[in-house]
Amino acid sequence: MKMILVRRFRVLILMVFLVACALHIVLDLLPKLERRASRPPGEPGCSCVQPAAEAAAPGWAQERGRPGEPPAAAVEPGWPNKHTLRILQDFSSDPSSNLTSHSLEKLPPAADPAEGAWRGRDPGAPQPRNPAHRPLLRDHGPRRSAPPPGPSGDGSLLTRLFEHPLYQVAVPPLTEDDVLFNVNSDIRFNPRAAENPDWPHEGNEGEEFLPTGGTAMDAYPNWLKFHIGINRYELYSRHNPTIEALLQDLSSQKITSVAMKSGGTQLKLIMTFQNYGQALFKPMKQTREQETPPDFFYFSDYERHNAEIAAFHLDSCFLARILDFRRVPPVAGRLINMTKEIRDITRDKKLWRTFFISPANNICFYGECSYYCSTEHALCGKPDQIEGSLAAFLPDLSLAKRKTWRNPWRRSYHKRKKAEWEVDPDYCEEVKQTPPYDSPQRILDLMDMTIFDFLMGNMDRHHYETFEKFGNETFIIHLDNGRGFGKHSHDELSILVPLQQCCRIRRSTYLRLQLVAKEEYKLSLLMAESLQRDRVAPVLYPLHLEALDRRLRLVLRAVGDCVEKDGLHSVVEDDLGSDPTPPTTATAAR
Repeated sequence: MKMILVRRFRVLILMVFLVACALHIVLDLLPKLERRASRPPGEPGCSCVQPAAEAAAPGWAQERGRPGEPPAAAVEPGWPNKHTLRILQDFSSDPSSNLTSHSLEKLPPAADPAEGAWRGRDPGAPQPRNPAHRPLLRDHGPRRSAPPPGPSGDGSLLTRLFEHPLYQVAVPPLTEDDVLFNVNSDIRFNPRAAENPDWPHEGNEGEEFLPTGGTAMDAYPNWLKFHIGINRYELYSRHNPTIEALLQDLSSQKITSVAMKSGGTQLKLIMTFQNYGQALFKPMKQTREQETPPDFFYFSDYERHNAEIAAFHLDSCFLARILDFRRVPPVAGRLINMTKEIRDITRDKKLWRTFFISPANNICFYGECSYYCSTEHALCGKPDQIEGSLAAFLPDLSLAKRKTWRNPWRRSYHKRKKAEWEVDPDYCEEVKQTPPYDSPQRILDLMDMTIFDFLMGNMDRHHYETFEKFGNETFIIHLDNGRGFGKHSHDELSILVPLQQCCRIRRSTYLRLQLVAKEEYKLSLLMAESLQRDRVAPVLYPLHLEALDRRLRLVLRAVGDCVEKDGLHSVVEDDLGSDPTPPTTATAAR
C-alpha cells in the first residue's frame, strides 16, 4: 500500500512538471500567435530560415520586420545594411521616463488668437468641436500650420529673431582636428569595406561611391548625417536641413525593435528604426498641468517626456537657436501604439512580461528600473496609445569616446546633507584653480548650462559630457533634461548659485538673453511658436511659458548685480570680437 502511494506521488509530481513546461512553451509562443492572428488575409507566413549574419547578431540588433517579409522589404532603398551602421549607435545617452500615459490633456480652449499661440496651436486653425473630446490619434503627416504672427503682425517671431546679427555669428573655419569624423578616411563608413552584399544600389555604380572610396553623403540616413556633422563647436550647424529631416524620422519612421535600456533610475526604452537609427524613448508620466509634488526631493522627481522636447527647442529652437547653444541632441514627440510598436516587436522578455490590461481595459506596462517600475506606477495607454519623447543617439563610444565630468555644483543627493557650494560663498574661487576649470572657456560653458537649467527649473545636473577627441577646448553636451519644467509656480534660485558665485558670462549669451527679454522678441512667445511644430503640441502648459519670462528676468538681474559689483569688463567675456550690439545693463535692471 505504501509503495502504491509513493508511485502515485511520483506520477503527480511528473504531471505538474509537464504542465509547467507546457505553460512556459505557450507563453513563449503567445506573441507569435498574436501577430499571426493579426496578419492580413493572404499575407505569407513565417519564413523559417534567417541569414547567417542576422542569426549571429544579438537580439536587439536583429531584423524586426513582419514575419515572412523579405529583409529588403523592411528597408527603404538607399539605406546601408544594419551591420555596417550599428556600430555608429550609442547606448550611453540618457534621456528617460515615468507615470501614466496619454498626452492630449483637456486644456481650456483659447479665448483669443494670442492665447492660441501660448497653447502651441495655430490661432487660425479650426478648433475641435468639443474640447473635452479630442481624437486619440494625430495625423502623422508633416505639420504645416503657419506660425503665429508677431506683435506687429509681420509674420514669424522666430524668423525675425534669427535675422538679428547676434544669430549670424559664424563658427571658426573647421580643420580636420575640429570635426568628429573624417568620412573619407574611415573605412567603417564604406559598406563595401564591411563586405555587405545586401547594400541596395540605385542608378549607376559611379553615383553611389566617391572616387575616394567613401559613400556619397546623400546616400546616408539622416541620423548618420547628424553624427558626421558634429564638430568642436556644436552638435550641428545653424539651419542644418538634416536636423529637420531627422526630427521627421524620429516622429514617423517605422519602429522595428524595442528593448529596455539598462542603468538609470526610471524606465527608458531603446527603439530601433527601419533605417537602423536608434533613439531613447521616454514615456509620458504626468499631464501637462501637473506640477512636481512639493514633498518630492529633486532626485526622486519624475522624468518628463515634454521636458526633453522643450529643452531641445529652448537650446536649438527647431533649426535655429533661441539660446544659440546647439548642445542638446535632437528630440521629437511621438504617439506610440503600445501593442504594435512595443509589445509585439520586442525581444526583451523582461519587458514583455510586464504588459497587462488594466480594469479600464487599457494596455499597461511598467518594465524594470529603480524607481516607479511597478503595477502601481504602470504606464497605461488610451487604450493602447502612449505619448513620449524620442531623443536621437549620439555616435557609439567605440567611434567617438566621450569623457564624463562631475559637475562642480553637483547637489548632495541626500535628504539632509548639503553640498560644499551650498555653504561656501567662495567656492567658485576653488573651482577656478582646478583643471579644466582654470580655463575660462569651461567656466563659461558651465555658466551657459546654469542659465539653461535655471530657465527650465532642472536641479538634476550631476554630470556632463564632452567629446574626448577635442580635449578641453570644446562644448558641454546637455544630456538628460527630463527633470526640467516640473514647477511653474516656483523658481529654484539655488540653480543660479554658480552664476552668482563666479560672476562670469559670455557676451554672446548675455546679449541674446537681453534680446529675448524684450517685448518684440519675448522668450515665451518664441518657445510657443517653436513648440507648436512638434507632433505632440501643445508641449508645455501655458504657465510654464510664463515662468520662462519670469526666470529670464531673474537671470538678467543676477548678471546686473555682478556687473554692479565687479564691473562690466570683469563679468562679461567678449567672445564676439566685432560689435553686433553693445551690451547694456538697462535690461538687467528691469
